[in-house]
This record gives sequence, structure tokens and C-alpha cells, in this order.
Amino acid sequence: MEESHGLLIVLSGPSGAGKGTLCRELLCQMPDLRYSVSMTTRSPRPGEVEGVHYYFRTRNEFESMLASNELLESAEFCDNYYGTPIFAVEQAIQAGLDVILEIEIQGALQIKKRFPQGIFTFIVPPSLDVLSERIHKRGTETEEVIQKRLATAIQELEYVSEYDYVVINDEVPVAVNKLKSILIAEKCRVKRKPFVFKGESR
Repeated sequence: MEESHGLLIVLSGPSGAGKGTLCRELLCQMPDLRYSVSMTTRSPRPGEVEGVHYYFRTRNEFESMLASNELLESAEFCDNYYGTPIFAVEQAIQAGLDVILEIEIQGALQIKKRFPQGIFTFIVPPSLDVLSERIHKRGTETEEVIQKRLATAIQELEYVSEYDYVVINDEVPVAVNKLKSILIAEKCRVKRKPFVFKGESR
């Protein structure tokens, strides 16, 4: 049977849906899964390592890569560029490793145009009340900011139809198992894993 390349799994969803938690659990449970490292023009923070936390590039280098279409997606935030370099994703996928990318919705839609064969999964909380409770528990934002996040979440839910799958993150182990099942099913799709029978027919 012919070996297939790895898959690109893109996770999106409202802030507080638990995307980061699910990513960490999947990475712990799936040894052939790799986290997509982003590229940025901001300076490294203490303890951050090149190629582990980010690929650090100058603004000129980043803009050159943009002009050469070397990024799956990009955005500018607080006077710094952020993006997903194609080379890192391609290297892992061609080596047969699966790559997971946690990203906001606009970035995911950019990737879908460039790499439609990716697996696009939308993570949602069981309800807006639960989402509100999770954000409040962080204790890092004012009530005004929390209400803005909830309003944004309602708007973001309208993009669910742009994704291949939706997973409700009520209980983390259950949600992780659903994501693992999605990956298993995708690996069995004929268009992803063509096969050839070897040997003579009888």
C-alpha cells in the first residue's frame, strides 16, 4: 500500500473555547503530531527559542516572504507581523507527520484558500453561558472586555459552515477523542490514501 503524506489540522473557535487545551492534549497523546510554529517580526521574549516558540524574522525578511507567497496566512498585530511559513508545514507533512495549527478564523480562511486539503475544525463551547464562565475564571480581563469577547464569539459562530467539522468542547477527554476520530477517519479517505494491490491475480 502506498504511504500517504501527513495531514494539516486547523483548529479555530471563539476565545475561551479551549483550543489550546485540546492542542496540548492531542500533542501529548499523538507522537506523530507536530505543532505548527508561527513566524513573527517581534523580538524574542526571555526563554523563547528560535524554531520552537516562533521563527523570528526581521520586518524586511517577513515582507519578502509575503511577496514571494511563502506564507500560508499572515496578519499584522501591534505593529508586528505574524504568519505561518509554508516550508515548516511542508517539511513535516512530506515526512509523513501530521501538523496541527491553532489559529483565529480569518487566518484559517486564508489557509483554506491556499491549502484546501487541510482538515478545518471549529471548536465551540457547550453554550455561551459556559464560555462566559470560562473567561470570567481567567480573572485577567475587565467585564467590558469580557462582554466584547462574548459579542465577538457570537459573530464568529456564523463561520462554522466554512469548516469541515465542529467539535463541542464540554469535557476535554471527550473532545480530544472526537478530534482523534476525525484524524483516523480522514486518513482512511480514498482520496488521501490511494492504494495499489501488489502481486499477480489468481
